[in-house]
Amino acid sequence: MMTDSEIALRAKKIPIQKISAKLRIDKKYLIPYGNYIAKIDLGILEKIETRNKGKLILVTAITPTPLGEGKTVTTIGLSMALNRIGKFASCCIRQPSMGPVFGIKGSAAGGGYSQVLPREDFDLHFTGDAHAVGLAHNLAAAFLDNSIFRGNPLGIEKSKIYWNRVVDIGDRFLRHVKVGLGLPKEDLSRESGFDITPASEIMAILSLSSDLEDMRKRLGRIVLAESSSGKPITCEDIKVAGIMAVLLKDAIKPNLIQTLENTPCFVHTGPFANIAHGNSSIIQDRIALSACDYVVTEAGFGADCGAEKFFDIKTRLSGVAPNAVVLVCSVRALKAHSGICKIIPGRPLDRCLTEENIQALEGGLCNLKKQIENCLLFGVPIAVAINRFSTDTKEEINLIMKKALEFGAAEAVVSEVWEKGSSGGIELARAVARISSGNQKFKLLYREEAGIKEKIEKIAVSIYGAAGVTYSDLAQNKIQDFTEKHWDKLMICMAKTPLSLSHDPGLLGAPHGFLLPVRDIRAFIGAGFLSPICGGIEIMPGLPSHPRGENIDIDKHGNITGLS
Repeated sequence: MMTDSEIALRAKKIPIQKISAKLRIDKKYLIPYGNYIAKIDLGILEKIETRNKGKLILVTAITPTPLGEGKTVTTIGLSMALNRIGKFASCCIRQPSMGPVFGIKGSAAGGGYSQVLPREDFDLHFTGDAHAVGLAHNLAAAFLDNSIFRGNPLGIEKSKIYWNRVVDIGDRFLRHVKVGLGLPKEDLSRESGFDITPASEIMAILSLSSDLEDMRKRLGRIVLAESSSGKPITCEDIKVAGIMAVLLKDAIKPNLIQTLENTPCFVHTGPFANIAHGNSSIIQDRIALSACDYVVTEAGFGADCGAEKFFDIKTRLSGVAPNAVVLVCSVRALKAHSGICKIIPGRPLDRCLTEENIQALEGGLCNLKKQIENCLLFGVPIAVAINRFSTDTKEEINLIMKKALEFGAAEAVVSEVWEKGSSGGIELARAVARISSGNQKFKLLYREEAGIKEKIEKIAVSIYGAAGVTYSDLAQNKIQDFTEKHWDKLMICMAKTPLSLSHDPGLLGAPHGFLLPVRDIRAFIGAGFLSPICGGIEIMPGLPSHPRGENIDIDKHGNITGLS
C-alpha cells in the first residue's frame, strides 16, 4: 500500500469555493487562503440562526496507546461514509500542535484513505491560528512583567504570578526557567516556565467563545497574578486584553478544508485533552450543524479525558449535546491493556500484538467496558467502532463485538476506513444513523453549584474508578482561596496522563481502588474552569529519543517528505 503522503499527493482536491458551496456558505463569508483552504467570516453567525440543526456525533476512544488507535481516521472516514449512504455530513477536527507532529505521533491529518487535505499545510503552520494564540499569550506575559518593571503600580506579588509563557514545540528544558536576569534591579528576576501552546488558556477561550464579543470579555477576565493584598490581577487590569483580541481577530474564524473524498472538513483550535479540554470550537460546530445533516467531531485521547470534558465543559456552554458517541478501539490496544503485550514507540510491535492472543485480548477488555460505562453516564447511545488492522483475526473481532454489546453499547461494528475510505465505513455510518435517530436523555456529571472537591471527586470516582482523592498542601490552600474568591462554581478540567484511566501511565486496563493525587490547581477564569494537576503530568512535553521531525525534509521541488 502507498504511504499516507503518496495517497494524499495523488488525491484530487477541488477548489475551496466548491466545498463551501456544498455547505451553502455564501462566498461573501469565505476568506480564501490559497486554492484549498479558507477561513469563514463570523458574520455568518447572524445568518445561520434560522437554519435547521443537524445531528452531532462525537468520536472518542478507549484509553489509547502511545501510537494512537485511529480516532481521527475514524472521524474523517465516518463523515465520508455518511455521505456515501446519502446523508450530508462534514467533520470538525482540531488543528494539530507541532509538538506531537515533530515528536512521537507525527501527522494529525488522518491516514490511509481517510485523510484531510492539504495535508502538509494542515500539519504545519496552517493559517497561523496557533501562532496568534502564542503571540497573544506571550504579550500578556510581557505586559505583566513590564508593569512590575515600571514601578509595579498594581502591587503585583512576584511569588503569585501564575502566567507562564508558551511555545508550540515539546521542549522539556523550558519547563522551569528564570526570567529577568541582567536587569538593573536584581529583585526583578524570578522563577517561571513555559507551557505548550495548546495548554494556553487563550486556546481554551478561543474554543469556548460564542463570538468575538464573548472572546474579548473572556480575555479581559484572565487572571495573571495576584497583588500583595490578594487581589486578582487580570488582563484588563494591565490593559493588554484589547490588543490580545486584535491579535486573535482572525484566529477566532474557523478554517475550512476537505477530505480525500472532498467531504467538507472544519478545523479550529487545538487544545490537548490531557492538559486542556481537548475539543474543537463551539463556533465551528454551530456553523457545521447549520449546514449538514450530520457533523462528526472528535474529542482528544480516551473517553475519560476528551469526552468527559466535551460533555461537562463544552456541552455545558454550547447547550448542544451529541446525538451519539462512537467509541473507537482496536485489537492491539486492548491487548496492550492486559499488560501481557507491550507497545514501545520506535520499536517493532510485540508478537502477541500481531498474532492471535485471546487471553491478552480478554485481559484488556476491561478498559473497553469502563469507557462504555463512562459514556453511558451522560445518557448518550454508543456505537463501538473496531479499527481493524490486517493482523486481527475473526475470533478476536467477534469477541470484541460480543463483549461491547454486553457492556452496553447499542452497536458494535468493524471500521476499515483507513484501508478503504468511505466504503470501509458503511456499516459504521448506518449504525450511527440508527442510534442517533431517537430522543436522547443527556445529563451532566456534576452540578455547577457543587464545591470544588465534590466536582473533582465525582470525576475521579465515577470516570476514573478511583477510591478517592488526595490533595497536596498547595492544592488544599488553593481550594480554600478559590472558594473565598467565589470561583468554586466554575467547571473542572482535569489534567492527567492520557495513557491510563488513573494518574499513573503504568496502570493499564481498568484500575480501581487507587487514590488520585492532586498536586496543584490552576485557575482559568477567562475560560471558566479550574484545572487540577494530577500525578506527574507535565504541561510542557518533551521530545522522544528519535523525534519524527528527524525524518522531515524538503526536496528541490518544494515537496515535503517524512511527514507521514
